[in-house]
Amino acid sequence: MKGLDRYEKRILSAFEAGNLKSTVISEASLRRYRDYARATLAKNKRVNIRLSTQDLTEIQTRAAEEGVPYQTLISSVLHKFVTGRFSEKPSRLTTRSSGRAKRRRVA
Repeated sequence: MKGLDRYEKRILSAFEAGNLKSTVISEASLRRYRDYARATLAKNKRVNIRLSTQDLTEIQTRAAEEGVPYQTLISSVLHKFVTGRFSEKPSRLTTRSSGRAKRRRVA
């Protein structure tokens, strides 16, 4: 099969040889994980915020980089922030620079 890397070829070979086993999850576990997903993904509150035109433009640019709608990106960033999993990556496409990326490279 074309386009597979070495790791993917090993997986395909193992599958074709019958060396892979299916993992069976109990109905109770499956139900529990579905409930977790629903609770995590539930969006039941609406929030209105005011942003500068420049900030909104940069958010939309970053969202385009990530391939997601800008409102989804904002929601994701807020969720990561409140759960303590937020880490900032400098954008390749932003027009405005705070100088932080330059200081990071020098430090």
